[in-house]
Amino acid sequence: MLDHISIQCSDGAASAAFYDAVLEPLGYRRIMDFGPVLGYGDKYPAFWLGPFDSGDGFRETHIAFRAPSREAVDAFRDAAVAAGAEVLHEPRVWPEYHAGYYGAFVRDPDGNNVEAVHHTWDQ
Repeated sequence: MLDHISIQCSDGAASAAFYDAVLEPLGYRRIMDFGPVLGYGDKYPAFWLGPFDSGDGFRETHIAFRAPSREAVDAFRDAAVAAGAEVLHEPRVWPEYHAGYYGAFVRDPDGNNVEAVHHTWDQ
């Protein structure tokens, strides 16, 4: 279980607009704003964006956000498309993970693989 995660962004404004849009259907919002560093969550920040300022080159990150329902996964996908994101995988059940795993995968402005997933464990 993770407490929080932080990723570096090459264009902070584009990333903020993307995550503001796609996290809202999942029940998350921007909670803290420290200049170029932004924190998102529901009650406290668990997902952070910061400027790309260390390391060489790009390394794709996979980030999965828990969604409260399948409808929220669909709304995440719709918000991502409206924000100009590439859809990597349309919302669907992924039985290879488990019978109740419903997820959608998109590409954020920096090329990261971002997922919204809803788990129904009793299926």
